This record gives sequence, structure tokens and C-alpha cells, in this order.
Amino acid sequence: MSDYASKRKLPAGRYPVVARPQSPMETPNSGSTIKVLVADAAAMSCQLLVDALQRSHRFDAVAATTRESVIDAVSQHSVQLALISSNFLEDFPGFVRLLGEIRHRAPEVAVIALLDTIGPDAVVESFRAGARGVFSRTDSFQTLCKCIQCVHDGQVWARSEELAFVLDALAQIHPMERQRLDGFRLLSKREEEIARLVAEGLSNREISQRLSLSEHTIKNYLFRTFEKLGVATRVELALYALSQGSGRRDPVLRKGTSSTLTLSKEIAARPPVRPAAKA
Repeated sequence: MSDYASKRKLPAGRYPVVARPQSPMETPNSGSTIKVLVADAAAMSCQLLVDALQRSHRFDAVAATTRESVIDAVSQHSVQLALISSNFLEDFPGFVRLLGEIRHRAPEVAVIALLDTIGPDAVVESFRAGARGVFSRTDSFQTLCKCIQCVHDGQVWARSEELAFVLDALAQIHPMERQRLDGFRLLSKREEEIARLVAEGLSNREISQRLSLSEHTIKNYLFRTFEKLGVATRVELALYALSQGSGRRDPVLRKGTSSTLTLSKEIAARPPVRPAAKA
């Protein structure tokens, strides 16, 4: 058990963050073949991993050994998931920029960061750049297959230690209840309320129905909240609200039998688009 988990009385292992049950219409078909792009600097290890995925008969995997081939594959929507090695480019900042570009060009393509070393900076920056999961090279191939399936199904993959890194980083931004130096709250009551509903896994439409507001109004509130907190995705906002503790009777974090960090697709969606200025 890590020191972090011990302090928070969280057992070691992987944690399911259960936002809300998915309806049958929302649950992807886990029996279909998943189109996976594997990008690694070493051509041989990249091809070996592709061959192993192909033999499982659950994945249709292709290899990419250049940045251009990765961008082409995701831009042409020929893959559903990209497994990108942190050593794929010359330096880690370049790897982070590549994750961000994939997210910008093809937000529907889920990305898993394949990390040589699991550390706070690598984990946090990977998630911040748009990864839906982080995976260590030291873990087993069977676990990798499960990771790919879970991320494809709309979940976010992280071990408890990696989740701790993210929560620590988010907690250092601004506590949701912290007040400005001039005495005003960082977020308004309505913004805090909407942030907590996002953490519960509600979509913008569901939040608008819950609060009797238009979807456009919800998007405007979320955009302001993102700016105030310095976060870029709904995943960050959800984990941020979780790290602050909203005092809800039904907490977002629960111990369960699943071995993944699970968030609904609504939470994992991209941040709201900046509202157009009024004429």
C-alpha cells in the first residue's frame, strides 16, 4: 500500500470511479474487433506488439514508426484507439504534443500512453494532453488487452498510484471552496453545482434538464469554470471535484470488483466549445 493510499485510507489496487450506470444504448459492443494503432520508436518491438494483438483475435492492429504515419492514421479515422509509447519521439515534451495533436485532430480516437517510467509528471501530463489511460511497460500483455478494451468502452485506465498523482496535481490548482483574496468565492454556487453534476457523469443535456436551464447556458457555465480552475477536460473537472470532496452522501469513489478507473463517456468528452460572442 502506498503512503498516499494509506493516508486516505484507500486500499492499494485499481479503483472504479462509478459515475452512473450506462444504459444498454450507451454500452459499446465489447465483442467487436477494435482497430488499434501502435506507435513505438523501435520498429521490431512495435511489430511484435502488433502481432501479439492480432493473434488475440480481439484487435485489428497496425504499426506506426513515424509521427506522420500516426497523424495520417488518426486523421483518416482508420483507427479507434492509439497506443503511443512515451519513447516514440526524441523527447517527452514531443510525446505530449503528439497526444495533444491527436486529440485535436481526432477527438473520437481514444489514446493510451505507454510509459517506460511511471512518475507524477509523466502520468499527469499524459492525462492533461488527452490520454484516456496510462499503462506501464512492466505490466503483462493480458493486462494491456484489458486496458485497451476498457478504454475503448469509454473508461479511463489508471492504477491507484497513478490516480493519486492526478488528484495531487489537481488539488494544487485551486480548491473549489477557496476564496479569492478580495473575499469572493473562486466559483459561484451555480458553477460549483454544475461541476459536481459533471463529476456524477451527467451530460450537458441532463444537467440542463436537472437545473431547468438551456444547454447553451450550461456550456457557458462550464467554459467559465474551466477557465477559473485552469483545467482542460471534463475528466480533469470530475477528478478535481472528487479531490475536493463535495460532501455528497453517495461519493463518486467506491471500492468495487473492477480493476479500472471507470468514468462515463460524458465525463471523458472534450471540454465545451467556447461560446460565440454576441453580436
